[in-house]
Amino acid sequence: QVQLVESGGGLVQAGGSLRLSCAASGRTFTSYAMGWFRQAPRKEREFVAVISRSGGSTDSADSVKGRFTISRDNAENTVYLQMNSLKPGDTAVYYCAAVASNRWYARREVGRYDYWGQGTQVTVSS
Repeated sequence: QVQLVESGGGLVQAGGSLRLSCAASGRTFTSYAMGWFRQAPRKEREFVAVISRSGGSTDSADSVKGRFTISRDNAENTVYLQMNSLKPGDTAVYYCAAVASNRWYARREVGRYDYWGQGTQVTVSS
């Protein structure tokens, strides 16, 4: 089992920044690629960004490219999502998730992830 706890969400004005954190405990953190997803009201959960278990590879959705950066600290068992130039359309609950490293090919697929956090709310006002 892997337990994931997100933090860092909140209310911010358009153009502002937030940094989300996801602390992991349980089984070996470096066995997993780590992803961020988000879900807005009445919408499906969608992929935001993912980082490989070593941190050497990342991938992100076109909607956040150039604005959001994913990183991880394996010594601290933590993954981060730095969000800059936030827009009202970024408003959602943001979830951290873990996927076995041998499923990197499926890194954008919600259904492939093994463990999920409880989510943290991000609200961007115009």
